[in-house]
Amino acid sequence: MNDNRQPDWDPRSADVLGDQRAAYDDMRERCPVAHSETMHWSLFRHEDISRVLGDHETFSNAVSRHLSVPNGMDPPEHSAYRRIIEPYFTAERMHTFEPRCREIVVELMRDACARHEPELMHGFALPFAVRVQCAFLGWPQSLHEPLTDWTRKNQRATLARDRRAMAEIAHEFESIIDEMLETRYQAGANPDDDVTAALMHEKVWGRTLSNEEIASILRNWTVGEVGTISASIGILLHYLAHHVDVQQQLRGQPDALPAAIDEILRLHGPLVANRRITTRAVEIGGRKIEAGERISLIWISANRDGRVFEDPYRFRLDRDPDKNLLYGAGIHVCPGAPLARMELRVVMEELFKHTTLIEPVAGKLPVNAVYPASGYSSLFLRLQGSGV
Repeated sequence: MNDNRQPDWDPRSADVLGDQRAAYDDMRERCPVAHSETMHWSLFRHEDISRVLGDHETFSNAVSRHLSVPNGMDPPEHSAYRRIIEPYFTAERMHTFEPRCREIVVELMRDACARHEPELMHGFALPFAVRVQCAFLGWPQSLHEPLTDWTRKNQRATLARDRRAMAEIAHEFESIIDEMLETRYQAGANPDDDVTAALMHEKVWGRTLSNEEIASILRNWTVGEVGTISASIGILLHYLAHHVDVQQQLRGQPDALPAAIDEILRLHGPLVANRRITTRAVEIGGRKIEAGERISLIWISANRDGRVFEDPYRFRLDRDPDKNLLYGAGIHVCPGAPLARMELRVVMEELFKHTTLIEPVAGKLPVNAVYPASGYSSLFLRLQGSGV
């Protein structure tokens, strides 16, 4: 093994960014605990990542230098804020919000199908994620375009590791939130008005949430929702367009959609990685990692680990769902998973309802997204037989 401080790989090399899944698969087998200058330590095996997820005392979530509620917290702070957040994603709330999701899908499908060769990432997937997020939080339609631009700027700054730009972008988002909160304060908004107003009335440690805490919660929800949902839609559509047998199977078995969606996203994860920081010296995979070291959990690799998933690159509906780390695990498992699952199911149900075939456009190859994003940055597909 190399010395701990010698790079084992370059996560930003052209080879890695050209095909992230293949690169991570290679690292999982060749160097499952790897050091790099840009990502510090990276873990690729399901077993190692599961160990981290189950030991929040050794592997802390308090990685960001900025307030991150509750993602960047450990107990007891994490527990207190998590109790506030989880009720916003109950089955009852999802059931109530589902009809609005369907309306948004149909509106966007009508526009996409009007184009002969629709580009579906910018013409369908990203607009859906933005509009649904605004609808869920009670934000006005006038924010659709600014939020889309903000998402793109945030991704570019993260890729460039431009801390100054990232700070400015975070401040820009906080300014948007401050304006919406002030509008609600002036109007005397009630908790039942919308999710944003409801957060204004939540309490932690015996006091109401500050504007900074509310902005942090909403920023984490928005970054996670918009980026991963749009990536997920692209991944699902691309897979089904290139696997017509699976597409036709699911058209005839709509009840299998939830499991199928999770399985396709296991094969090609919409989120590349999350971070942790060690609180003490540990040894993982024969590598010694000191206290205070940053670790990246490579979700895409873990979910394609043949030690856990038999025939890992094959689509199968009989897998153990508890082994799929699509939404994480442990105390930091994604609280918004019920919303994400409902949205993706509704998208696919409506697409299947209004089309007879989703197929590639000849001569229009997809363009892969690059870290920190996953999936596709450009995707041309034809939606045949639309009845929208």
